Amino acid sequence: MDKEILPNAVYTTQEAQDIMKISNSTIKRLLKNGLIKANKVGRQYRILGKELLKLVSPQAEEKAVKQYLNIKDKVVKEINKW
Repeated sequence: MDKEILPNAVYTTQEAQDIMKISNSTIKRLLKNGLIKANKVGRQYRILGKELLKLVSPQAEEKAVKQYLNIKDKVVKEINKW
């Protein structure tokens, strides 16, 4: 049974991983790249449900594609320098 994402609920990274069915490395990458905004509490992150809902929206997908293409361009430029 899939769990509903509540916009005002606060989730740990583990809960977010379970809900989104993604790996630990993926959640870390999403946080690092700013695709999911979170607050750090002690040594752990807390993510609002709104952030997870944004991620599954079309606008978030467009942002992810733009970011991927930007990173890809940087990598290609570095490789071409060799």
